[in-house]
Amino acid sequence: MSLMPRLVPLRRRSSTVAVALIGVVALAITIAGCSTTGSGPATGPVAGPGSGKPTAAMPSTASALARFYDQKLSWNGCNRDRCTTLTVPLDYAHPDGATLKLAVLDVPAQKPSERLGSLVVNPGGPGGSGVQFAAAGSLQFGDPLSNRYDIIGFDPRGVGSSDPLKCADTAQLDATLAFDPDPDTAAERVEGDRLIHGLGEGCLKNSGDLARHMSTVEVAKDMDILRAALGESKLDYLGSSYGTFIGATYAGLFPTHVGRFVLDGAIDPALSNAQLSLEQAHGFETALRAYLADCVARGSCVLGSTVDQAETRIQQFFAQLDQTPIPTGSSRVLTEGLGMIGIWLPLYVKTLWPDLTSALKKAIVDHDGSALLALSDEYTDRGPSSYTDNSIEALDAVNCLDHDDFIPSSQVPAHFAQFEKASATFGRAFAFSLSTCSKWPVHSGVVSKAIRAPGAPPIVVVGTTRDPATPLVWAQALARELDSGRLITRDGDGHTGFRMGNACVDNAVQNWLLDGTVPRAGLHC
Repeated sequence: MSLMPRLVPLRRRSSTVAVALIGVVALAITIAGCSTTGSGPATGPVAGPGSGKPTAAMPSTASALARFYDQKLSWNGCNRDRCTTLTVPLDYAHPDGATLKLAVLDVPAQKPSERLGSLVVNPGGPGGSGVQFAAAGSLQFGDPLSNRYDIIGFDPRGVGSSDPLKCADTAQLDATLAFDPDPDTAAERVEGDRLIHGLGEGCLKNSGDLARHMSTVEVAKDMDILRAALGESKLDYLGSSYGTFIGATYAGLFPTHVGRFVLDGAIDPALSNAQLSLEQAHGFETALRAYLADCVARGSCVLGSTVDQAETRIQQFFAQLDQTPIPTGSSRVLTEGLGMIGIWLPLYVKTLWPDLTSALKKAIVDHDGSALLALSDEYTDRGPSSYTDNSIEALDAVNCLDHDDFIPSSQVPAHFAQFEKASATFGRAFAFSLSTCSKWPVHSGVVSKAIRAPGAPPIVVVGTTRDPATPLVWAQALARELDSGRLITRDGDGHTGFRMGNACVDNAVQNWLLDGTVPRAGLHC
């Protein structure tokens, strides 16, 4: 049973830079190694551009949460940037109980005299580090935004440098990720259920009640406390991928606190788990066929001379891996699960397509899975001996709380036909997303619903025509559901739209965040 569909694919990589090449920039931030430099925002409390005058009144908040909203941040020097921790309640229903520390990074505006305020950013996930995302600075966000905004990244509860969720050791994560994404027998389905249940039990054993409080609603509430601690009466926000779900959830909870929002690579909050999985299966199918068309057009494609031939060869390759994993030159072998993850990664970034072709040739012709394994490891943040962060552990903990509408794995085969129609290659793997959390030990009872955010200013939503992880239909739907949604469509490949080489998208996003110029209706780039 695959853990991957609709989980890791919902993350925009924190190391993606302007040229969209994974792994170009090292963004490790050591929060513990900071030196104290004082408290308060970099140039004093300045309201964000969405809040009107700098003297705009702060929104009223619940008295039970006053000690959190009134906290003063003590900033420390972290190389060229500044970092701190934010205190939030573990359980908002019991704010007098246990608390959590969230890691926060401030990349100060490059032109302080022109500073507009704080722009909070999130790369997605669930499980992506906002601290590392922000640390890329102008490489990730461009000079126009970096010049005038303090770029603020925070690691959501349980993630990265915040009080972390711990669920499993390296061997357990390896076994789970390498497992068959399309269990062929009842015995394999039972084993998949066991792996998922074991991961969830590990979260409870090692992290206690934190595993019960990893929901996106709680992250959005944390973000409002961050807004207040930054001295902003309105929140300006740029969220990518799953970060759009955080942003939309925030807008639904605090519509009057919304400043200038950009939700890039949007998720539709109204969809059930089944609908999300089915539409994402089609998104990956669309992206795969775009890649295969490019491979064929270049000539001498190792997969075949037509797109249909090439896709059939990919399917045969997966079937072969299912029967006999291939060596990688290490103690690990390339299984069907790891091979599928390795193929998914380059579908996010078009500049990686030649690397995928090379890796497939090495695996198919030379019977060497090392290059595909390397792509898989990059996707899951696995280093030479262990995982470099806890993003894989956070994924299910968040998703299983956000969508509590799963079915037993024994019922999944009844859905194969509709999923194979959506994706001939990935359909069955995505179908098993229907059961991923059925054995998770924590259940929330949450039911998906549309978010309107009445009273919020315009909220800009960006969608890309051949985005594998967040299909364009999701962005279209979110823009319709929001009372003030405004859609920008990028015609292109890869995941998300801003800073992906399309000047039309970049200018529209920047003009909104910097000047308040709302993109024209129906903007298609």
